[in-house]
Amino acid sequence: MRELGAIRLTVNRTPRHIYAQIISADGGTVLAAASTVEKDMRAESTGNVNAAQKVGSLIAERAKEAGVTKVAFDRSGFKFHGRVKALADAAREGGLEF
Repeated sequence: MRELGAIRLTVNRTPRHIYAQIISADGGTVLAAASTVEKDMRAESTGNVNAAQKVGSLIAERAKEAGVTKVAFDRSGFKFHGRVKALADAAREGGLEF
């Protein structure tokens, strides 16, 4: 994925949390980030599909603020199912193009 030279949306998940980052083409700079660890996200459950959808919407909003509209989706080896799929779908609905 790094060799493509594209801005990418990376996803990492744990049993309790899910993290998303928009990383620059050179791989050296995080342009935007969102996760369930953030204070306003911790009010509800953080390890479910609903939380992943909220993170997807938030990362799409923050990416737009950073001037990013097109990304490559990097699922970091996780199956494209459940929370990872929910995050991706919410990011697409928020205006990111994969």
